[in-house]
Amino acid sequence: MTPLVLCYGGTFDPVHTGHLAIARAVRDALHADVHLLPAADPPHKGPTHADADERAHLLDLAVAGEAGLIVDRRELHRPGPSYTVDTLRELRAEFGPHAPIVWMVGGDSVFDLHTWHRWRELFDLGHLLAIARPGAPIEETALAARSPAVHAELAPRWCLPAQLHALPAGGFAEFRLGAERPESSTELRRRIAAGDPRWRDWVTPAVADRIADRRLYGADAFTSASRGGLV
Repeated sequence: MTPLVLCYGGTFDPVHTGHLAIARAVRDALHADVHLLPAADPPHKGPTHADADERAHLLDLAVAGEAGLIVDRRELHRPGPSYTVDTLRELRAEFGPHAPIVWMVGGDSVFDLHTWHRWRELFDLGHLLAIARPGAPIEETALAARSPAVHAELAPRWCLPAQLHALPAGGFAEFRLGAERPESSTELRRRIAAGDPRWRDWVTPAVADRIADRRLYGADAFTSASRGGLV
């Protein structure tokens, strides 16, 4: 069986323990490495709060020593907006025509898939794996009502995550997380800027030290001086 190529894209602004938990869960369930791809300039979102190199460096720190989690900087080295279809085309050229390539997305993003650049071409290049929060599965009736074009595209492609090994591309599966994750990058940035000591609970120690030392996301001098569990 050809190993899956699992791809987890995002701004990671900054990376937090929720991101890592999702990557580990998919890695362990599907028995494949997860490539984390920080976006340079996501066209569907506003500007990031830390530059791309810094966000990638925080990812390096977060996954250091973690088997099966790999930071992939390819989107940072490509000029222009970070379109998923272009990244998948590059991955397909690298891994060849037979490797099953899987792009992970948040479950809520599926409802907006029709707004993505050349979204139907994604299935010519890889599979889509939607990460669903506990208690919030992707209901076909809701998808059909809110995004009929997306539902029409996904309905014949729907399969189980374990079946994504069978073909190199064209499938859609839902991966249901076992436990709710409280972390969000938006709230994490707010806590850092406010000097709320709970922000360190949501990042690895190495990431916390880097944020404090570089005063990222509004971290102030008191935050930097409070390393070692004093906050």
